[in-house]
Amino acid sequence: MTDEPSYPDAAARAAIDITVPHSARIWNYWLGGKDNYEVDRVAGDAFRDVFPGIVDGARAARYFLARAVRHLAGEEGVRQFLDIGTGLPNVDNTHEIAQRVAPESKVVYVDNDPLVLAHARALLVSTPEGSADYLHADLFEPDSIVEQAKDILDFDQPVALMLMGILGHVEDYDQARAIVKELVAALPSGSYLVHYDSTGTSEEYLAAIGQYNDGGSVPYILRGPGEIARFFDGLELLDPGVVSCSRWRPDALAWGLPDEVHQYGGVARKP
Repeated sequence: MTDEPSYPDAAARAAIDITVPHSARIWNYWLGGKDNYEVDRVAGDAFRDVFPGIVDGARAARYFLARAVRHLAGEEGVRQFLDIGTGLPNVDNTHEIAQRVAPESKVVYVDNDPLVLAHARALLVSTPEGSADYLHADLFEPDSIVEQAKDILDFDQPVALMLMGILGHVEDYDQARAIVKELVAALPSGSYLVHYDSTGTSEEYLAAIGQYNDGGSVPYILRGPGEIARFFDGLELLDPGVVSCSRWRPDALAWGLPDEVHQYGGVARKP
């Protein structure tokens, strides 16, 4: 892979730092995407050398997202999704999965990454019946996210809040829990929280993350499965609870993945 990505938004492109590896671009590389730079591929290869399981983990997390959205749009009848920290577009984004089940679904993506902003047009290809919008906003300002999202989504109807692999970037655990609590509090009864994050359940993973964090990138914190489960406090977890992403209602997409990856997630309903 030698071609570098190109982006239509000149202002966003100017804000992208290609001298430091970026977690979203590295994740994109592990998933086989093209929206990454040489610095990301070098960092991604170095990480994988220390912790080879990261590629399976990335795939398992992506398929977890797909199964969770498909379940919520299909079995639970959710028609609104708020995807915060969406990262770079890839195969089967949230709106594509939801609208495949229910074309009228509305999806709002939220990120503060100029690289995602540069891709916003690609994210916004919606069915005529539904919508897909993008908010350039920060996870650390949940009140602002909610206020902007209310201009697009109906907060009198259930909303699925998606926090996929993003809370590890909030270094203080209590602050991370407070952010989730504020976001969930704004949602009506019958809404859902979908969340996964990477866990410190592998010595190799801990070593690789330590090496990554020492490289000058925005740090990522590995937490225990129990800490991830506490983000769902006060909510009704759907079976099978907070588990390795490969174990959450596996289907054919999970074929070939190990049962145990070091990304844990769950889906829960707000009473």
